[in-house]
Amino acid sequence: MAWIWVAMGGALGALGRYGVGLVLPRAPFPLATLAVNVVGCLAIGWYLVWSTRGIAAGTLAEARAADLRLFFVVGLLGAFTTFSAFGHETVTLLREGALGAACASIALNLGLGLGAVLLGARIAG
Repeated sequence: MAWIWVAMGGALGALGRYGVGLVLPRAPFPLATLAVNVVGCLAIGWYLVWSTRGIAAGTLAEARAADLRLFFVVGLLGAFTTFSAFGHETVTLLREGALGAACASIALNLGLGLGAVLLGARIAG
């Protein structure tokens, strides 16, 4: 059943991302990408705190919360922007006092990600 929640959320997230791309101009700056990244980070920050308030472990409410998390965080936000997951994980590392790991994550995600784009473009052509 988990894959259905992810698929439903993913479909909506992908449609939302596509819609933002249609509405916001691309030139001279990729505003749509910035918008979905910021909105996605805001949404994941809000949802992951809001959704855990007042839910007792082992209850039906906890099971439903897990389904909704799959729908909203993994599916919807995952398809809308993966940057939200990166932002949440980095903030979690910082809150845990793991400054080195947070900095490494930032550097590796940006450096390797951008490098992979360049490498992929070079391989293609």
